[in-house]
Amino acid sequence: MGFGGPIGLIVIGLVLALAFNEQQVGPLEVITLGWILVIAGVLWLVLTLVQQNTKRRHTTTATTTDAQGRQASTQRTSESDPPAPPAV
Repeated sequence: MGFGGPIGLIVIGLVLALAFNEQQVGPLEVITLGWILVIAGVLWLVLTLVQQNTKRRHTTTATTTDAQGRQASTQRTSESDPPAPPAV
């Protein structure tokens, strides 16, 4: 997920909310629709930021069996930071 979608939605919402004067399209007011798009874009942006800034945990379990049939299990857990977002 990138930042283009949420920012685009915020920009379109702000244009609709701030550039029009009390115009309606059917039962919807354009200004209200614009503010709804702004709120949706902000929520999308916040969710993208949260998802990209969470640590990832990966657990690996390996089981080995020796010649006598005895089993041994090894468990390894690693945490990694997500990669940095691409530079724009």
